[in-house]
Amino acid sequence: MRARMCCGGLRNLLQGLSFSAKYYSKHNPPQTVCLFSKIAPKKCHILGCSKSTCTHRTAPPGSILPCRFFSCKQEGIKVLSKKKQNTSMVTSELLHKNLLKSEQKNWNNISPRYKTMTKRIKEKLEELHNMYTLNSRSPRIRFGENVYFEENGCIFLAKADDGEGNAKILFSIEDLGFSDAFIQRIRISPDQRYMAISLKSENSEEATCIIMKLGNLPVVEKVIPSVFSFEWAANDVLYYTAQKNLKCQNVFMTTFTYQKHTKLVYTEQDARFFVDLYCTKDRRFLTINSNSKTTSEVWLVDCRHPFESPALVQARTTGLMYHVEHRKDQLYILTTYGEPAEYKLPTWACEFELESHPEHTTSTCYFQLSSPVHPPKRFAYSFKENNLIEQAVQEVPIITNCHTTRLLAKSKDETLVPITVFHNKNSKELHRRPLLVHVYGAYGIDLNMSFKEEKLMLIEEGWILAYCHVRGGGEQGLSWHRDGCQYNKLKGLHDLRACITLLHQEGFSQPKHTALAAASAGGVLAGALCNTDPALLRAMVLQAPFVDVLNTMMKTHLPLTIEEQEEWGNPLEDEKCMKYIKSYCPYQNIKPQCYPSVFITAYENDERVPLTGILQYVQKLRKAALDHASRTSKKGNWIPNIILDVQANGSHCDSSWEHSLNEVARHLAFLNRELEEVCHPKHHSKSCK
Repeated sequence: MRARMCCGGLRNLLQGLSFSAKYYSKHNPPQTVCLFSKIAPKKCHILGCSKSTCTHRTAPPGSILPCRFFSCKQEGIKVLSKKKQNTSMVTSELLHKNLLKSEQKNWNNISPRYKTMTKRIKEKLEELHNMYTLNSRSPRIRFGENVYFEENGCIFLAKADDGEGNAKILFSIEDLGFSDAFIQRIRISPDQRYMAISLKSENSEEATCIIMKLGNLPVVEKVIPSVFSFEWAANDVLYYTAQKNLKCQNVFMTTFTYQKHTKLVYTEQDARFFVDLYCTKDRRFLTINSNSKTTSEVWLVDCRHPFESPALVQARTTGLMYHVEHRKDQLYILTTYGEPAEYKLPTWACEFELESHPEHTTSTCYFQLSSPVHPPKRFAYSFKENNLIEQAVQEVPIITNCHTTRLLAKSKDETLVPITVFHNKNSKELHRRPLLVHVYGAYGIDLNMSFKEEKLMLIEEGWILAYCHVRGGGEQGLSWHRDGCQYNKLKGLHDLRACITLLHQEGFSQPKHTALAAASAGGVLAGALCNTDPALLRAMVLQAPFVDVLNTMMKTHLPLTIEEQEEWGNPLEDEKCMKYIKSYCPYQNIKPQCYPSVFITAYENDERVPLTGILQYVQKLRKAALDHASRTSKKGNWIPNIILDVQANGSHCDSSWEHSLNEVARHLAFLNRELEEVCHPKHHSKSCK
């Protein structure tokens, strides 16, 4: 839950993040087991690790659903012979290469027109970045008197009472031969003899885990490729998950004593589920968490007996998700069962984030509040004194010229959809100002509203920023997500249309001054609106957008297709689902009409959103826009710019500040040019549309 919270409700929120398992539900009691009790027999996926060879263990009914394999064969469709399939594959690859080459040539021809503006924006963003990240620091990990932290690719060790000025460097990633990587995760063994870190490059979603033996001269003890998560169960026992094709379904245990060995501990057999590891804050238990988009299941490893088989907390129940903590011999479970609670934040705040690596024994909780245009502010809350204190950690300029407005748009079915609006208090005639609308609406994930330097820059330059919290996202709980997924996807589109329409009615800009921004799955709603209501927009910027839903969900060989059927449906088995997806899929509904200008950034090696779908979308969209222009050959007829920038480096999820800076600057240069009449009225000489 993304909370709305005031000081009075803060204590309830923070304490409500954990509550005892015995209060879980009297109507649907958890199947909590004694940690050392036997598990009812049924053939399944837990492997014993106490002996030299792995032996199959047992698990309770309903703990694992069988893996489902889908056939591409449908009624009325011939299955191609192997020879024809190979020929088709070669033809497809050739088409992909030709399309990519064509788009790269097109971008090389177009990009010079944005060069000057891009340079100006980059300089401004770098200035703001230096201003608002002054004295910022990475998370600190404290073990007794020792404090570990990472800065600029180096791992430091300092004494808690000695200050970090005397910190010594343990090692750097360059020492390890990974100069082009960054540190993603750090875990230290309980006795501080070992440190496990994961290193990741921008061009891949797979990380490498390196275990260092600490001492006067740290040495590499072990290197494990393709690792997602890892936790220490004991001084020399590390559990980790292996990642393959964006999936994590196997958990391994490896030891570092004189009897070094690695064993498979857990295998998830349902392709919809993803496995990761977590260690409770008191380090008493390691949890194996198996989660789909809607359901979860947790197994416990007793860190005092790390070689014993995991114990099940609660068998997976469709639609129920939960997370487990432990304190003083009690399990605390955060669950989606029951009605969610709401708490009020200060008017300007949009993001609530607990600080990393908190001391589990402390009675004080530290967290940060922020918004797209407000840098994070640190707060300390004392449970004992029921007192909230703002912490002035760093001297940063206070944002005083930004006004925050909350609106509710009435959607097609009368549902009220929240909108958060930011604009400069000094801006006059808001209906003449440029408006940048943001949307996501998928997977039950909140729209990203963390602080970004570019958002602050836009406010300073007189832009209006609007965030549409449409159904499909998680802003108003699980029901908000359910109302916007599978057969309810069109509700998200109706919400977005209602939001933009209300913004214009309330005097926030107008269609010819309005742009829409979306990334990844947000591209579905953005692309759909572009087809149904192109007159609402002047321009659109998309980052790695999911615009070919139907074709992607028909290809079960892709890594995420089966996992994401809970979000989009299964068009291979359900003809009704196929027709429904086809009704809103951006690629499927392109037609000759007056489209807004579109700028898309995509990644050549994106494993989540296939580049082929984006290439074909751009080609089809550009052709439709040109067809419309040729049919309505009026004098001065406006033709939109349809631009695709394919990045050879970078990946779907992670990018460095420098790489992100270049992308953002190009997007904003494009928007400034497209909305030139309102962004730079003194230099404008012709109508935008």
